[in-house]
Amino acid sequence: MKYKSLVTNYIGENCYIIFEEESKEIAVIDPGGSEDTIFKFIHEFKGKVKYIILTHSHFDHVGALFEVYSRYKASVYLNSKEHHMIMKSGSELFNVENKQAIKYEFIDEKTELSLGNVKIKCIDTPGHSPGGMCFYIDNILVTGDTLFRASVGRTDFIGGDTEALIRNIKEKLYILPEETIVLPGHGETSTIGYEKQNNPYTL
Repeated sequence: MKYKSLVTNYIGENCYIIFEEESKEIAVIDPGGSEDTIFKFIHEFKGKVKYIILTHSHFDHVGALFEVYSRYKASVYLNSKEHHMIMKSGSELFNVENKQAIKYEFIDEKTELSLGNVKIKCIDTPGHSPGGMCFYIDNILVTGDTLFRASVGRTDFIGGDTEALIRNIKEKLYILPEETIVLPGHGETSTIGYEKQNNPYTL
């Protein structure tokens, strides 16, 4: 299993294209913008988009959602607590008709997803947003805006909860192997081991 990181909009949001080389199956996580760049990589890889997965529904993570969905017709997976947020917000990105045209599937920690023989573990990590999710795939962890390198997601948006965010990071993410690569929604990559030792918000 491999991944490609793409910085997709003016806020510096990281979209991740996760791909399993043998099956050529792809998951696009958080298509925040720059759909032509996303399309170009997928075309060159000659893969099949199986999933479009959202860590959460804030506007900078869904800017190219409708375009990617329209091109590949893959179901969009998100936590049910994010659905009402995506339907009510981000009107500057895509209109109500486009939002309703998308086929949404709801996920939680009981959900089982896979790319080829590689399992995708869904982890509920509310705090930055009510239905925030992280995804553990092989040796990587896609954290959205839950955990950054030496930082954590802000909690001053509607539905934010600082106590829940820190608790979920410590109880659900820091139990993973220390060599696990952390792929955040913004900024540089990290590892679980580095964050446990150096993140000032969780020490």
